[in-house]
Amino acid sequence: MTEPLVPRDEAQAALEARRELGAGYEEELAERFAQRIEAKLKERSPARRPDTTGIAIVSMVVAIPMLAVAGNFAGVGGVFLVCAAIVLINYFARR
Repeated sequence: MTEPLVPRDEAQAALEARRELGAGYEEELAERFAQRIEAKLKERSPARRPDTTGIAIVSMVVAIPMLAVAGNFAGVGGVFLVCAAIVLINYFARR
């Protein structure tokens, strides 16, 4: 069984504070309680990297004509530069 997001005593304390302070502070207490829950969820969830599949697909589609043009006009050096540019774009998109 997983650990609760907010310990039972903290939830009980928030309810008691609401009873003592009255309805005037209800929204503020609820906001603080929600912030605690959100902070706990952020602690639990691992950091996710953005999905860069689209960049990889577009770079490969664009690479085909670029390689043809570079190979035709610049030769092997041009093909190498296009390939290096594609690798660098995808590398920095993943970072």
